[in-house]
Order: sequence, then structure tokens, then C-alpha cells
Amino acid sequence: MVKVEYELKTAPPDPRFPTTNQTRHCYARYIEFHRCVKAREDDEAPECQKFKNWYTSLCPVDWVEKWDEQREEGTFAGPI
Repeated sequence: MVKVEYELKTAPPDPRFPTTNQTRHCYARYIEFHRCVKAREDDEAPECQKFKNWYTSLCPVDWVEKWDEQREEGTFAGPI
């Protein structure tokens, strides 16, 4: 039997979001990822992937799916 080890990581602390409610932190990281992708025109860029890793660890999957749908439809309210 092969033992597989995983390293779990989450977003680093951000002084802009000092409370335990991480809703705004989640949203900010989602926006930062998509701004990075737009600027680099590469969604696989390592500079951008850190933001994706952070928002996927902070945000509920349902929110991300809804935001992705809204971006595709052109109705996302965020400043990307």
C-alpha cells in the first residue's frame, strides 16, 4: 500500500480582513485572480494560480460557480 501525503494550504492572513467572517476576503481573491488572468492573458500563470488557490480555499463552491456563470453572461458586478 502506497501512503500518499497531502499538504493543505489556505490563503495567508490579510490585514484588510481581520475578522473571522472571510466573505470579503474570498471575493477579493476571486477578483484578484481574474484581474491577474486578464492582465497576463494566461490563466495558468503562476502569479495568478496563487490567487486561485486562495479563493478556492476560502469561497464556497456555489458562490464560485454563480460568479463564473455571471462572468460568462456578462452580468458579473465585480470590477474585473
